[in-house]
Amino acid sequence: MTSTASTVSSPGFTPRGQHLIDGAWLAGSGTFLSEPTEGAAQAFATGGRAEVDRAAAAADRAFDSYGASTRDERARFLDAIATAIEARGPAITAIGSRETGLPAARLEGERGRTVGQLRLFAGHIRAGDYLDRRQDAALPDRAPLPRPELRMIQRPIGPVAVFGASNFPLAFSTAGGDTAAALAAGCPVIVKGHPAHPGTGEIVAEAILEAITACDIDPGVFALIQGNTHDLGAALVTHPAMRAVGFTGSLGAGRALFDLCAARPEPIPFFGELGSINPVFLLPHALAARGTELARGWAASLTMGAGQFCTNPGVVVAIDGPDADGFVALATEALTATGPQTTLTAGIGAAYARGRARIAGIAGVTTHVLGDNAARRAAPGFFEVDAATWFAHPELADEVFGPAGLLVRVADADEMLRLARGLAGQLTCTLQMDAEDAGLAAALLPVLERKAGRILANGFPTGVEVADAMVHGGPYPASTNFGATSVGTLAIRRFLRPVCYQNLPVDLLPPDAR
Repeated sequence: MTSTASTVSSPGFTPRGQHLIDGAWLAGSGTFLSEPTEGAAQAFATGGRAEVDRAAAAADRAFDSYGASTRDERARFLDAIATAIEARGPAITAIGSRETGLPAARLEGERGRTVGQLRLFAGHIRAGDYLDRRQDAALPDRAPLPRPELRMIQRPIGPVAVFGASNFPLAFSTAGGDTAAALAAGCPVIVKGHPAHPGTGEIVAEAILEAITACDIDPGVFALIQGNTHDLGAALVTHPAMRAVGFTGSLGAGRALFDLCAARPEPIPFFGELGSINPVFLLPHALAARGTELARGWAASLTMGAGQFCTNPGVVVAIDGPDADGFVALATEALTATGPQTTLTAGIGAAYARGRARIAGIAGVTTHVLGDNAARRAAPGFFEVDAATWFAHPELADEVFGPAGLLVRVADADEMLRLARGLAGQLTCTLQMDAEDAGLAAALLPVLERKAGRILANGFPTGVEVADAMVHGGPYPASTNFGATSVGTLAIRRFLRPVCYQNLPVDLLPPDAR
């Protein structure tokens, strides 16, 4: 079954349950059922090798024209996608809330972030600075050898595979950061929709198709393939037409796909954001002066959105003493008052329950809060260890995706520094500090710079600003490419490569290199 209709949806939007490939809505050979938090489940087509082959062929064809398009043409396309998403705002909120259990305000904010990012990227590529243009004039009389004319510019790499994220049905999924960055760079995109919110993915794909039609772009520039199988992901990342992969998800799934990318006959880059515990260091003067504020702020950040943020501050580090005691008491009070929240999927809820139980079962762990979980409901957990237990059990540094927090008590500043040096790669590290803490902060900073992509002072890491200077990435296992970011305008550079043109006639050069 094939359909090419594209109409603006209403809050009563009913998904087709189909893939979008080469401008057409297509059924698949099989289906899977969605798992909404309310309302009836719906069948969605399951994609496989045949759908990937068809989408990849269309993307490869579209790259000939889209990769050569002007910056203004691509910017107008990004703006058109943003406008089409906004036109479907109420419908996106309605189906997103049904599928994920996220409140309307959260989805509306995420939609604003998504369209804001599309428009930010549009303005950025119009300015042209991202091209990093460089030119060395010819020196024909240079001795002992003349120098040729050299021009360098960044060029798009080709079709990109993007995996939708469970916890951000808009900002990190169908038209989210990876898709927006690749399209801005001049690369066609094939999105593997996340099975946690397939209807939300479909309505956003409908908006992209409307923009494709309005801007008269080759429809192979974008595809959405739905599915809930590992085979679909493997088929996508191993297809020879794919030039790069963007992924946001778990360490296990991300590492499996990363290994597949590396094992290809022609390896390709895998830009994966895989997880982080985002440690918060409570420096002593700040803790003494602002203990109440810090405890309540940390508890609120930890439980925001049922703790389902990649920047969730899962570990807090404090020097032992009465101020740490006060922090524990206040955080316990705040977390005890926070009830269970709906998780994005039943699988996430079950994994959270297992992770929380694993921490509670480690010798030397003190449990302060262990609220009752229910099916697809996550209650806070709050645990404490001393530094010796932390160093003896490396598994305490594993991410638990949900509202579980761990306080590590260290003996002194030296032990705090030792803990920092032993951290794996992080998306964020936070310093809660006052002016009197400057010396310890100065000692920690060069250590934390090696560990994280973003370092905060006197804030909490949940909430990633979409702006030019933002970095959302970090050393492994926070991400698989420490030199990249999935948020901010630098994200576009992931899908570009430098090309040098030596002595080429001007009329053969790409327009941006002339």
